Amino acid sequence: MALTKIERRERIKKRIRKVVSGTADKPRMSVFRSNNQIYVQLIDDVAGITLLSASSRCKEVAGHQGNKTEQAKLVGKLVAERSLAKGIAQVVFDRNGYLYHGRVKSLADAAREGGLKF
Repeated sequence: MALTKIERRERIKKRIRKVVSGTADKPRMSVFRSNNQIYVQLIDDVAGITLLSASSRCKEVAGHQGNKTEQAKLVGKLVAERSLAKGIAQVVFDRNGYLYHGRVKSLADAAREGGLKF
Protein backbone atom coordinates (compact mmCIF):
# COMPACT_ATOMS: atom_id res chain seq x y z
CA MET A 1 0.00 0.00 0.00
CA ALA A 2 1.40 3.38 -1.03
CA LEU A 3 1.66 6.20 1.48
CA THR A 4 0.06 9.55 0.84
CA LYS A 5 2.25 12.66 0.76
CA ILE A 6 1.08 13.65 4.23
CA GLU A 7 1.73 10.21 5.75
CA ARG A 8 5.19 10.13 4.19
CA ARG A 9 6.01 13.58 5.59
CA GLU A 10 4.76 12.56 9.05
CA ARG A 11 7.06 9.52 9.03
CA ILE A 12 10.06 11.64 8.03
CA LYS A 13 9.10 14.24 10.64
CA LYS A 14 9.06 11.62 13.42
CA ARG A 15 12.43 10.28 12.30
CA ILE A 16 13.94 13.78 12.37
CA ARG A 17 12.42 14.71 15.75
CA LYS A 18 14.03 11.66 17.42
CA VAL A 19 17.38 13.40 16.93
CA VAL A 20 16.59 17.13 16.74
CA SER A 21 15.69 18.92 19.96
CA GLY A 22 15.98 22.54 21.06
CA THR A 23 17.06 24.19 24.30
CA ALA A 24 16.96 27.79 25.51
CA ASP A 25 20.58 28.31 24.37
CA LYS A 26 20.17 26.55 21.02
CA PRO A 27 16.47 26.45 20.06
CA ARG A 28 14.92 24.34 17.33
CA MET A 29 14.13 26.33 14.18
CA SER A 30 10.98 24.67 12.88
CA VAL A 31 9.72 25.42 9.37
CA PHE A 32 6.10 24.99 8.24
CA ARG A 33 5.25 25.41 4.60
CA SER A 34 1.67 25.82 3.39
CA ASN A 35 0.61 26.23 -0.22
CA ASN A 36 0.90 30.02 -0.09
CA GLN A 37 2.80 30.95 3.06
CA ILE A 38 5.88 29.88 5.04
CA TYR A 39 6.21 30.04 8.83
CA VAL A 40 9.22 29.69 11.16
CA GLN A 41 9.34 29.24 14.93
CA LEU A 42 12.24 29.09 17.34
CA ILE A 43 11.21 26.55 19.97
CA ASP A 44 12.66 25.62 23.36
CA ASP A 45 11.63 21.95 23.68
CA VAL A 46 12.81 21.67 27.29
CA ALA A 47 10.40 24.36 28.51
CA GLY A 48 7.90 23.69 25.73
CA ILE A 49 7.64 27.30 24.58
CA THR A 50 8.04 29.25 21.36
CA LEU A 51 10.73 31.89 21.76
CA LEU A 52 9.92 33.80 18.58
CA SER A 53 8.27 33.37 15.23
CA ALA A 54 8.20 34.89 11.76
CA SER A 55 6.18 34.23 8.67
CA SER A 56 5.45 35.47 5.19
CA ARG A 57 2.31 37.07 6.65
CA CYS A 58 4.31 39.48 8.84
CA LYS A 59 3.93 43.10 7.80
CA GLU A 60 7.66 43.35 6.99
CA VAL A 61 7.36 40.59 4.36
CA ALA A 62 3.73 40.71 3.21
CA GLY A 63 4.15 44.01 1.35
CA HIS A 64 6.92 42.74 -0.94
CA GLN A 65 6.12 41.44 -4.38
CA GLY A 66 7.79 38.29 -5.61
CA ASN A 67 7.41 34.57 -5.81
CA LYS A 68 7.19 32.22 -2.82
CA THR A 69 10.92 31.44 -2.85
CA GLU A 70 11.78 35.13 -2.62
CA GLN A 71 9.30 35.51 0.25
CA ALA A 72 10.99 32.59 2.02
CA LYS A 73 14.34 34.43 1.73
CA LEU A 74 12.79 37.51 3.34
CA VAL A 75 11.38 35.38 6.17
CA GLY A 76 14.82 33.81 6.71
CA LYS A 77 16.42 37.24 7.00
CA LEU A 78 13.65 38.40 9.32
CA VAL A 79 13.97 35.44 11.69
CA ALA A 80 17.77 35.89 11.80
CA GLU A 81 17.37 39.58 12.59
CA ARG A 82 14.81 38.93 15.35
CA SER A 83 16.78 36.09 16.92
CA LEU A 84 20.04 38.05 17.01
CA ALA A 85 18.14 40.92 18.65
CA LYS A 86 17.02 38.44 21.36
CA GLY A 87 20.58 37.15 21.78
CA ILE A 88 20.10 33.82 19.99
CA ALA A 89 22.98 33.10 17.60
CA GLN A 90 22.80 29.30 17.23
CA VAL A 91 19.82 27.14 16.30
CA VAL A 92 19.08 23.54 15.35
CA PHE A 93 17.34 23.38 11.96
CA ASP A 94 14.15 21.29 11.76
CA ARG A 95 12.89 20.97 8.20
CA ASN A 96 9.73 19.34 9.57
CA GLY A 97 9.63 16.49 7.05
CA TYR A 98 9.95 18.71 3.99
CA LEU A 99 12.74 18.15 1.49
CA TYR A 100 15.68 20.52 1.91
CA HIS A 101 14.96 22.09 -1.42
CA GLY A 102 13.21 25.17 -2.86
CA ARG A 103 11.55 27.38 -0.26
CA VAL A 104 12.96 25.52 2.74
CA LYS A 105 16.51 25.78 1.39
CA SER A 106 16.20 29.46 0.47
CA LEU A 107 14.86 30.26 3.96
CA ALA A 108 17.75 28.40 5.61
CA ASP A 109 20.36 30.05 3.38
CA ALA A 110 18.94 33.51 4.08
CA ALA A 111 18.95 32.82 7.83
CA ARG A 112 22.62 31.80 7.60
CA GLU A 113 23.43 34.97 5.66
CA GLY A 114 21.60 36.94 8.35
CA GLY A 115 24.01 35.61 10.98
CA LEU A 116 22.39 32.47 12.43
CA LYS A 117 24.59 29.41 12.86
CA PHE A 118 23.23 25.87 12.36
